[in-house]
Amino acid sequence: MIVLGLDPGLGTTGWGVIRTQGSRLSHVANGRIVTDAKQELGRRLVELDAALARLLAEFQPGAAAVEEVFVNKNPQSTLKLGQARGVVLLAAARAGIAVGEYSPSLVKKAVVGTGSAEKAQVHAMVSRLLPGIEIAGADAGDALAVAICHAHHLSTARKI
Repeated sequence: MIVLGLDPGLGTTGWGVIRTQGSRLSHVANGRIVTDAKQELGRRLVELDAALARLLAEFQPGAAAVEEVFVNKNPQSTLKLGQARGVVLLAAARAGIAVGEYSPSLVKKAVVGTGSAEKAQVHAMVSRLLPGIEIAGADAGDALAVAICHAHHLSTARKI
C-alpha cells in the first residue's frame, strides 16, 4: 500500500510518500508545498489544494495521514494552520482516501519510541527506517514520520 503523510501548514506543507509491504517500509518520495506569503489567504489555499491534487494523482495513495493541530501561542497562527489542515483533509476526501489523524506525541512515540522525542531524534529515526533517503527539509521529515506512524497503525489494525 502507498501511504501519504502530510504535515500541514499555510506557508509550507510537508509531504512524504512511503510504500508498505507487511511490516516493511520503503521510501517513495517526499517534498514541500510552499505558498507565496504575498498572496491573499484564499489564493494560497487554492495553491495548496492544486498541489495536493497533483500529488494525489501522481502517487495514488491508498491511505493518508495528517498531524493533528496543536495550539500555538499565537491564535492567528493556529487559525491559519487549521485552514491549511482543512484543505489537506478536503483534498484527500475528494480523492476518496480515508485520513488518519495523529497527535504529535503519538507520531513521535511510533517513530522513536517516546512521545517526548526531539525533532532531531524523529528525523534521525526516519532516516534509519528509510535508509538512503534525502529529506527535503523539516516539514517533509515530519510528513514521513506521520506516514510511518500511520503505516504502523494500519499494520497493527490488520493483526487484530
